[in-house]
Amino acid sequence: MAPIKCVVTGATGYVGGRLIPELLAAGHEVRVMVRHPERLRDFPWIDQVEVAVADAGDQEAVERALEGMDVAYYLMHSLGSGPDFESTETRIARAFAAAAEATHLGRIIYLGGLTHDEDLSAHMKSRLDVEDILLSCAVPTIVLRAAVIIGSGSLSFEMVRYLTERLPAMVTPKWVNTRTQPIAIRDVLRYLVASASIPGQINRAFDIGGPDVLTYQEMMQQFARTAGLRKRLIINVPVLTPRLSSHWVGVVTPLPAATAKPLVDSLRNESVCQERDIVALIPDPPEGLLGFADAVSLALQRVKDMQVQTRWSQASVSGVPSDPLPTDPDWAGGSLYTDERESEVQASPEQLWAVIEGVGGDNGWYSFPFAWEIRGVSDRLMGGVGLRRGRRDPQHLMVGEPVDFWRVEELVPGHLLRLRAEMKLPGLAWLEMEVRTSPTGATLYHQRALFHPRGLAGHSYWWSVSIFHVFVFGAMVRNIAEAARSVSVPD
Repeated sequence: MAPIKCVVTGATGYVGGRLIPELLAAGHEVRVMVRHPERLRDFPWIDQVEVAVADAGDQEAVERALEGMDVAYYLMHSLGSGPDFESTETRIARAFAAAAEATHLGRIIYLGGLTHDEDLSAHMKSRLDVEDILLSCAVPTIVLRAAVIIGSGSLSFEMVRYLTERLPAMVTPKWVNTRTQPIAIRDVLRYLVASASIPGQINRAFDIGGPDVLTYQEMMQQFARTAGLRKRLIINVPVLTPRLSSHWVGVVTPLPAATAKPLVDSLRNESVCQERDIVALIPDPPEGLLGFADAVSLALQRVKDMQVQTRWSQASVSGVPSDPLPTDPDWAGGSLYTDERESEVQASPEQLWAVIEGVGGDNGWYSFPFAWEIRGVSDRLMGGVGLRRGRRDPQHLMVGEPVDFWRVEELVPGHLLRLRAEMKLPGLAWLEMEVRTSPTGATLYHQRALFHPRGLAGHSYWWSVSIFHVFVFGAMVRNIAEAARSVSVPD
């Protein structure tokens, strides 16, 4: 059979980043539609795909991305983009459907949300609205409705993981008794890949789920058993509102407020399969679908082995392309405050780079850990991401992925790491860490913090914290230089 020409949207997201290698392994041709192609460069499959640059809301650009293709995977969503994310989702879906019709695309495959409730949360309603738009267009569409997706780095897995690991006893809202049918990411990917080869003009939605139907409380207790933790004491308090509940989830888990609120609100909707018609087209594997406990066990092993391919937070990016960048030697973005430091390091460039690329997460920031924790907590209280997103891998980074409340904006292996701040600030901030060599051949560590203020509040903010920078950034330079001396790197 000839390879199928597939377009994948949401390629930098959790599912999209894992789907692409599966499609390539199946022998299909893959084109990736993205707004920021530079964020793809560190993915291992980048040399095997074609890249089409397009904003999903620009119908003409989407048409160019879909031209000549057989199947398009619609994996885009706007959860966490702001209070008006529902209208954004429907606008993008309409533009995509129109582009698919104009280019005579063969099929759309959409990974949607699973629920059959009538009183829907805004998040679930937007998922079903997108489903209706795609199913109503002239291009045959297969919708796979999934509930909680369990896999290393998935949003649902990390929420359950943080709640269970951090709280041996918890007072919970009533949504912990909502039933759901979790599904392993392995099985989701199998359904997505196989859907491209389904013959005929099928145009409908299918429920997909794993073999277990559980409440969120039962999932947390099963997670505890699988992870070797004691049984959790869970006390249900029905009076907790969705707003209070989202704050509770936001305090304990890495989810920022903009994501936690609509997500938590949707947990009141039951998500259980009412049909399994997909089996007639895509039979279950011989070993069966992966159960919840096995999916959790596999995900925990991936985390332990540092084999987390993608994380939910990779797709959540603050800032817009028009934001100024502090590139050298010229920068024309207005006021720019800098804190610049350099130190000679009694270590090789490779040793120093190993420390730089390992900053953040469990490795910390090499200066006043308590001060960083306080900054993270204050950011959470203001609705920011805080420090709890951590890292995907403790040693290696990719452009576009998050590191605590930063995001990797530039990465030149062995030379430069530039992080862009995603905490709540009255301006834009970056932190650069660079390996240099002196004229005498000595290894130098160069560090630069930059801040582009917005308005009077931005200028006031910089001057109010600049005294702390003397201690925090100064200690950071000394401690990174010291840490590099004891690093072992392969010959």
